[in-house]
Amino acid sequence: MRLLASLHESADLPDAVVTPSGSLSRHDLLEQASHLAGRIQGAPIVAVEATPDVSTVVAVTGALLAGVPIVPIPPDAGDLERRHILRDSGAAVMITRSGMTELSPGRDRVDGALVLYTSGTTGAPKGVVVSAEAIAADLDALAEAWQWTAGDTLVHGLPLYHVHGLVLGVLGPLRLGCRLIHTGRPTPQAYATNPGTLYFGVPTVWSRIAADPSAARALTPARLLVSGSAPLPVPVFDALATLTGRSPVERYGMTETLITVSARADGERRPGHVGLPLPGVSTRLVDESGAPLPSDGATIGHLQVRSPTLLDGYLSPDGVRPPDLTDGWFPTGDVATVAPDGWHRIVGRASTDLIKTGGYRVGAGEVEDALLLHPAVREAAVVGVAHPDLGEQITAFVVAAPVTPAELIDFVAGRLAAHKRPRVVHLVGSLPRNAMGKVQKSLLLAD
Repeated sequence: MRLLASLHESADLPDAVVTPSGSLSRHDLLEQASHLAGRIQGAPIVAVEATPDVSTVVAVTGALLAGVPIVPIPPDAGDLERRHILRDSGAAVMITRSGMTELSPGRDRVDGALVLYTSGTTGAPKGVVVSAEAIAADLDALAEAWQWTAGDTLVHGLPLYHVHGLVLGVLGPLRLGCRLIHTGRPTPQAYATNPGTLYFGVPTVWSRIAADPSAARALTPARLLVSGSAPLPVPVFDALATLTGRSPVERYGMTETLITVSARADGERRPGHVGLPLPGVSTRLVDESGAPLPSDGATIGHLQVRSPTLLDGYLSPDGVRPPDLTDGWFPTGDVATVAPDGWHRIVGRASTDLIKTGGYRVGAGEVEDALLLHPAVREAAVVGVAHPDLGEQITAFVVAAPVTPAELIDFVAGRLAAHKRPRVVHLVGSLPRNAMGKVQKSLLLAD
């Protein structure tokens, strides 16, 4: 199929896919995947336990060769989450590293390449149906933006059930013909001891690497250090640039849109910003009524995207329900600013990161970046808490060495407008994060 064209066309690599559990040449991968494809041909949908090893790469490749949609299952999913995904997707087959199990199919065939489940922050996880054409369009656009070729070696240790680790981190090498090294876990030592030209990580990974100067310096020969899935704190951006001589490339996307905005390999990198729309992608900002907002670098608006990378729809009991679009625009649920030159800064989720306080609109990320400038602060998450006078009160949860809340409030007030300072600071031992390193702010608000 078109998505995996390079698997057939590229020269064989003796170690095209390398994982802690073993490696495969491109020829062996194609042989094993083709054998699996013959066994699952005609299945309406298959589930794959997405362990970080060669068995997952073979299973995903085989399903794509067979034209069967894939539902990746987190290997550490709890019983409730696993049952929900299997039941909701209607998977007819479950593929694990130990073999294949037939299930009772719960639906007719679904047209699509992947069914990716959202994190479920606003209810039960939803199945997002993504086509092979959307994946191919996204990977080709990223290849152009990042100058990503068959000559690269990609190194990462990300989970294989999300866009970042699976679509970019596995299907990218399969489409473009480059070598893939999966480190099993994304530790600083694992990244430092596996030479590559591209490294993928989430902010938590890059923060730990920046805190290990020897590991960071080992990445100096790399061509690109790519960060995504959550905002990269500016101090981490600066530390990586200093230690590696490479300013990281940030990008923006979501399950429903794949990657739509990114910095370029041969262009500028701006800390706190995610770059420009990829080729074929359009973006705009609107207010709560849907009216367009200016791209002046200051006005915060709801970000909408129009792109060939959009989802086909969400799984429903009756099939695939198309997304709600307005003239082709997809509402991301994120709020952002766009500069006159097109550079995007993601403020965060509209539901948790746009704080309306005392008549002002404040982005949580700006306050978090200011807190992280304090030498005692290691992590920070800012939310709006209902307040009878202000509407919402800026509240910070901070992981820090000994420091007082009052000192941190004054520190921010000295660097940002007074109305952007936290009114309350909670000192905590850790912040709740999901598998991709995103802070789960809903859990902070629930406490």
